[in-house]
Amino acid sequence: MIARMYQARRPSHSEFLPIRGWRYHLRHWGTPDASRPPLVLVHGWMDVAASWQFVVDAMREDRHIIAPDWRGYGDTTFDGAAPDSYWFPDYLGDLDALLDAIANDQPVDLVGHSMGGHVATLYAGARPQRIRRLINLEGFGMPASPPEQAPKRYAQWLDEIRAQRRGDMDLSTYPDAVGVARRLMKTNPRLPQDKADWLARHWARPNAEGRWAILGDPAHKVTNAVLFRPEEAIEVYRRITAPTLCVVASDDSLGLWWKGRYTLDEFRERIAHVPNLRHAVIDDAGHMMHHDRPEELATLIETFLSDKA
Repeated sequence: MIARMYQARRPSHSEFLPIRGWRYHLRHWGTPDASRPPLVLVHGWMDVAASWQFVVDAMREDRHIIAPDWRGYGDTTFDGAAPDSYWFPDYLGDLDALLDAIANDQPVDLVGHSMGGHVATLYAGARPQRIRRLINLEGFGMPASPPEQAPKRYAQWLDEIRAQRRGDMDLSTYPDAVGVARRLMKTNPRLPQDKADWLARHWARPNAEGRWAILGDPAHKVTNAVLFRPEEAIEVYRRITAPTLCVVASDDSLGLWWKGRYTLDEFRERIAHVPNLRHAVIDDAGHMMHHDRPEELATLIETFLSDKA
């Protein structure tokens, strides 16, 4: 029996805004309410705004929710020649300009996953007055980079820019949406067929040759030229004033990725510098917790964001 494709309970509508040279694509759910701040959801690396659909559908309240496709992902495109690499502070700049456009001076509730969680947490320390409540979903940041790595890192960045320009870092394409769905399910074995089929049609699109191409700029694969210094992130964390919820999945993503170079205990030591911090765990879930356990995650988010939390 062929599984029926997932049906969105609360369909989104799209908006495009000019943000710092990019034509930013935003997904909106619900109706704006002047008496309540919008809930802003920011996705992770090689993901798209539509990825939040399952969590939005699981929410009890019908509030105004906004999710952007980050620069170089989904339907957000550059007004001109595409960059050959991406610089992390630009995500904070984009988020700042985006909030100016959608919320004026009103503080927002901000939820970020993975790379988006790290961006959201840094932003909340750089602009504490802009965030009412913050939720970090496995926004771990990176392992510490000792200074002696700098020469090699710059050389790697230069080499990868050359490779990217040659097309050596292009992403794989697929014959059809079914192939994309299989790829998603291979990456995340917990993802059911109906959701994979739905995501595939938002995560990829047919290219000029008719093959399905991932909606992510391959330049995102170019390594960051700047070393990651945890002590800098910690100083930003200290300045967060919003009540903050840190959520991790029961699967140890860091252990799987970094093989001891960066551990969950190290992350917890860093994030502990956030002044008003709570912790939660999503059981039987991996890094893509918003796909694995959207109902449990929606309950956590709404409970924390409520006035009773």
